[in-house]
Amino acid sequence: MRMGADNVKKIAFLTLGCKLNYAETSTYERGFKEAGLEVVPWTAKADVYLVNTCSVTATSDAKSRNLVRKVHRVNPDAVVIVTGCSAQLRRTDYESIPGVARVFGCNEKSLVVPETLGILAGRPDKVAPENTLPPSARKREGSRSDDFQGPPCLDGGMVFPAWSSGERTRSFLKVQDGCNNYCKYCTVPYARGESRNVPVAECVANARRIAALGVKEIVLTGVNTGDFGRTTGESFLDLLKALNDVDGIERYRISSIEPNLLTEEIVDWIASGTKFQPHFHIPLQTGSDELLQAMGRHYTTDFFASKLDYIRKAMEAPGKPLVFFGIDVMVGLPGETEELFAQTVSFLERVRPSFIHVFPYSRRPGTPAANMPGQQSEAVKKERVAVLEGLCERLHAEFVQANRGIREKVLFESTDRQGFMEGYTGNYIRIRRPWEASLCGKIVDVTI
Repeated sequence: MRMGADNVKKIAFLTLGCKLNYAETSTYERGFKEAGLEVVPWTAKADVYLVNTCSVTATSDAKSRNLVRKVHRVNPDAVVIVTGCSAQLRRTDYESIPGVARVFGCNEKSLVVPETLGILAGRPDKVAPENTLPPSARKREGSRSDDFQGPPCLDGGMVFPAWSSGERTRSFLKVQDGCNNYCKYCTVPYARGESRNVPVAECVANARRIAALGVKEIVLTGVNTGDFGRTTGESFLDLLKALNDVDGIERYRISSIEPNLLTEEIVDWIASGTKFQPHFHIPLQTGSDELLQAMGRHYTTDFFASKLDYIRKAMEAPGKPLVFFGIDVMVGLPGETEELFAQTVSFLERVRPSFIHVFPYSRRPGTPAANMPGQQSEAVKKERVAVLEGLCERLHAEFVQANRGIREKVLFESTDRQGFMEGYTGNYIRIRRPWEASLCGKIVDVTI
């Protein structure tokens, strides 16, 4: 269905959560634009509001529900569409909110555009609604909690390909979805299903579409990116090598990869001289071996430290940029005593990441960790977050200082920030300089 010039509908998008959500929202947006809808800010009186929700924490769930209610107040006559992780886990909550016309779970992302267009055309019929999926298509018994509403996400190989557009400098390319780890604190396998991937050929085709827009940098995104290949028999290294040959894309980053999946073979290949940057985002979660084991993580602190050490030895040399490591750490996990938290602080001092993404543990009903003893108070979590944020600030400043005087390449963004422009080096140091329009979207040599 394509809208005629005399009945152009307006649509607004609101997205919470991770880069995957943003890539998926951008893909929906392209589909609606192709159908003739006009994209407007959410504060405008749109005919359709699409809210892509997040459920990583209880706060994310609450924000998602509040946004759905807020857009209904902006235009009570609008069609409100809800998708994303919170929609998958709390489906009936959203279906009960006034104004919501359709809730799409993780198995239904390919239906978002056609079914919404059908609703606008007065055809409210649903195509294979998720709550009628046959039992044979559901997860194995016992892999999911009754605390979550509606049927679980499919095990099968279905995956919704997505990539972000709208920025002139970089794009987020979804290559993988879902996770098989079932860490004790995490709802992701229930919200996004088990690990599956976009075929290499389709990832490459999407990278070429991105390059055709003049974008120079791609960030590979996924829930468990390094687990690529579960559904196609290909490997993550196969994907990296194929993408490296795409003309027009000059830089790649890997947004998140588990330490046990970032193999020495991958590191050696990246270090051999490729378009992949010396920038790694690696989840740690805790620097306590006791808590790593209790939470179902698949490595020890010694293994994690040895991985960072291997990467540094493979990729760093005198006069070359240092490797940027962004590390996820969760504080206030069940059983995290003062002693175990001190172990985390000590470990971070030992491995010296360039940045620490700090999260307070959020007790998620339906996960094993929610019922574990030793739950920490919100006050304790807040104190520990502050400690690690302070450590992060110091470690990041020291990382930047250690790179002073080194020549690096910066991809400058097209936003005029009060007479200045900004961009990132390959190793993710943010550089600021006076505005010069000719440098927008260009990669420039600088001395840090």
